[in-house]
Formats: sequence, structure tokens, C-alpha cells
Amino acid sequence: MTDGGDGLESVTPLDGGLPMTARQEQFSLAFVRMIAAAAGCSIKSHETDYDGVDITIASSTEYETYYCPQFELQLKCTTQHDRLRDAHFAWKMERDPFLKLTHGKRYNEAFLGVLVIPRDDEPLVKLSEEGLLSSSRMYWEHARLLGDINDGATSKTVHLPRTNLFDVESLRSTMQRVGEGGVW
Repeated sequence: MTDGGDGLESVTPLDGGLPMTARQEQFSLAFVRMIAAAAGCSIKSHETDYDGVDITIASSTEYETYYCPQFELQLKCTTQHDRLRDAHFAWKMERDPFLKLTHGKRYNEAFLGVLVIPRDDEPLVKLSEEGLLSSSRMYWEHARLLGDINDGATSKTVHLPRTNLFDVESLRSTMQRVGEGGVW
């Protein structure tokens, strides 16, 4: 509590104290969980992201080729709006995580998703009786479409098309493609 000079004390809202990187991680997981639930899919958590992915998204539907298909997702979260271009979102990946995510012998299909959240001075969410609002959006791409990394390069900037928004429709469409044994 602070005294504003008028003899009245004002209450300073308490903050949970979670570091910003941990908040971003938790928010990106919650964002994906909301979209997955709305699409009728479930999430399988990983204890670590050592293999280059954070979560697995699964369906309980029978498709043409597979019953209960799933795919893996590497999540990133940023406030760096300056990475937005007209046609894509540019994201720099370090060599080792890039190689794990794009490894040609992955058993499950893999994707990279980057959640762009409001800047630090803007709220992550706004809640009212009308609903929950967030100006956050996630761009994503299949790992096989991220290209290759040059020998000796320590990182690679990948381009996630702005048309690849992670939403209910795109998740259902991707899950159907995985379930039908689609090729990227």
C-alpha cells in the first residue's frame, strides 16, 4: 500500500512473481490447450522438451488411415512483433533444437508454433462478461517445411506463413491430414 499524498492509501496489485519466461511458457501451453479443446483434441504433456517438442496433440477420431492420430509441437512465445513481415513471421532457431525438430526419422509428425503475445505493457488477456479476449496469435509450420540448416551454422531463421494461424479450423484440418496419412 502506498500513500498518494492525499492521506489515502492505494493498494498496489500483487503480482504472482513468476518470471516472464515462465509466464510465456505457461501462457503458450494454455493457449494451445484452449484451441485443442475447442477442436475436440487432447494434449499429452512431455516431462522435458529434450527431443525438440513440448507437447503432443491427439485426436480420438478414426480417419481414413489412422485411428487416434497425433502430432508433436515445439512451442515458442515472444513479444517481438518486429519479426512480423507481410507474408510470414521470422523466428530464429538454434542449431540443435532445429535439427531435433526437423529430424527426418521422427516417428510422429512435428510442428513449430510461435505464439506472439502482447508487449509487456499490455495485458495478456482481458476478461469481461462478454468473454475472454487476447490479442495473442500463434503462427505454425510443419517441421519438414522449415528447410535445412547450413553446415557449420549455429542458427537458422525460419519463416512461418502468416496464413498458418493456429486456430480450431487449422488444427482440425491438420489432424485430418495426419489421420489420412498425408504427406507434407
